[in-house]
Amino acid sequence: LNILVDTGSSNFAVAGVPDPDVTSYFNAALSSTYKSQGIAVTVKYSQGSWTGVLGTDVITIPKGIDGSYTINIATILESDNFFLPGVKWHGILGLAYNALAKPSSSVETFFDSLMRQAKIPNVFSLQMCGAGLPVSGSGTNGGSLVLGGIEPSLYTGDIWYTPLKEEWYYQVEILKLEVGGQNLELDCREYNADKAIVDSGTTLLRLPQKVFTAVVQAIARTSLIQEFSSGFWTGSQLACWDKTEKPWSLFPKLSIYLRDENSSRSFRISILPQLYIQPILGIGENLQCYRFGISSSTNALVIGATVMEGFYVIFDRAQKRVGFAVSPCAEVNGSPVSEIEGPFTTADVASNCVSSLTFHEPVLWIASYALMSLCGLILLVLIILLLIPPRCQHSYTDNDVVNDESSLVRHRWK
Repeated sequence: LNILVDTGSSNFAVAGVPDPDVTSYFNAALSSTYKSQGIAVTVKYSQGSWTGVLGTDVITIPKGIDGSYTINIATILESDNFFLPGVKWHGILGLAYNALAKPSSSVETFFDSLMRQAKIPNVFSLQMCGAGLPVSGSGTNGGSLVLGGIEPSLYTGDIWYTPLKEEWYYQVEILKLEVGGQNLELDCREYNADKAIVDSGTTLLRLPQKVFTAVVQAIARTSLIQEFSSGFWTGSQLACWDKTEKPWSLFPKLSIYLRDENSSRSFRISILPQLYIQPILGIGENLQCYRFGISSSTNALVIGATVMEGFYVIFDRAQKRVGFAVSPCAEVNGSPVSEIEGPFTTADVASNCVSSLTFHEPVLWIASYALMSLCGLILLVLIILLLIPPRCQHSYTDNDVVNDESSLVRHRWK
């Protein structure tokens, strides 16, 4: 089965029943090693969701790690907008932290199981190649996932590391964005609203609405195109050029500044238009159509595949940091389409660009249970008070009448 590598979720799951949009599935009933745990699980993503059953099975790694290992695996029994027409994958490998695992953080993740049983270092790295590029460079189409370390042949130059802010998603701190070398001049907290994450399972570069609007305006202002349909920026329309034309020369470079391990320094990762103006569709013999590889988001800045395809990304969990290095497969016609530069001073940005009010899903669940317990306790007290016979007479006034506007009724109905 082909598996989507997703650093933005934490469950390992494969199609467990036939589906119109998948070519193969795992028939657990025919497996001699699969053991169902009988626990239902539902996972929702920014696009799509699935419901299935948790179980365990035995896996082997074809290269580099000898032995067989027992891991948690969910068989997907129902899905909504998850398996899409034309996709070539049959499941998903979540490589984020166990805090995001469903139905609870007690479900050991694939990588945690492998690390514990195979005793590999707590680091993995990912080189994504070719999916969004018109011509792959010296790397192989599809790229590489390295479990337990770093492979020197998959990058050139130095690795630049940024600290992890939280261990749930791979949350990092973004200091500023530049379009065509021009700073957007936004408050740095806007870039981290309400989090900034590195997520291979997200196709595009997703930006908080305010940042997205500023980026589109800056690209439109600095590009060599006078008029552009708004549908192109929102993703509802493609833009087409003659196949002899290469539209990338019309668009500016996009740079993202990340805080360095030395907090007084930063570095920037830059993608050229070849990565965010993406060829999608050929029409006839003469036209090539492109989509805008950046979209708006309501709850995060997501460094997705649009950016990650330019880099070899190291998820160094042992030292709580994410590393970036230029990927040799990020080339178009022999020219690199990604860059890393630094160090730069952080004197012009705040000492902390991440809001302290970021709530994790597990924290929200704890808060929910606490509030439900409190409400239950209050309700119990009210029931006891109602059952206790009154000891004295009381002459009611208009102010004593419990009506629909009283706080008691409002809170009970809530």
